[in-house]
Amino acid sequence: MKYLCIVALTIVSLAVGGCAGPSSDSIAQAAEEHFALYPIGKVVKQGDKTMIVLEKKYQPGLLGLDKLSHVTVVYWFDRNDTPEKRAILQVHPRGNRDNPLTGVFATHSPVRPNLIAVSKCNIVSIDENVIEVEEIDAFDGSPVLDLKGDFFFLHRPDNL
Repeated sequence: MKYLCIVALTIVSLAVGGCAGPSSDSIAQAAEEHFALYPIGKVVKQGDKTMIVLEKKYQPGLLGLDKLSHVTVVYWFDRNDTPEKRAILQVHPRGNRDNPLTGVFATHSPVRPNLIAVSKCNIVSIDENVIEVEEIDAFDGSPVLDLKGDFFFLHRPDNL
């Protein structure tokens, strides 16, 4: 709770004037920058199992994850990656036209300028380079970009 309060105070101070808006120079520079992202694995769905399968070379990075009950999976909405979909900045949440038009940054819409998705998943098991999770809002084969252990859920039951 202490950390949540610090984050909330930081956000409030920034919103009240703790930071300046971007200059036109920085906006122009950002428009010219490109970043390369390299998948570390993929989402695999087989029958009733959902797994994050990492490339073997990233297996050492899983050390300690078995002590946690949740993992945040950062992946790419690869099936939405078109120039037209990247240009959409407002949506009706959940695709329901009864919902008011809302900016994509205020939603979990899969269409956005950068198609980065984030899901917090319950860990079922870890075997070598494979993490079985209860479920994830991703398609089979979606590229996984990163994993982040969720330290708010440190303890896993010993009987798993």
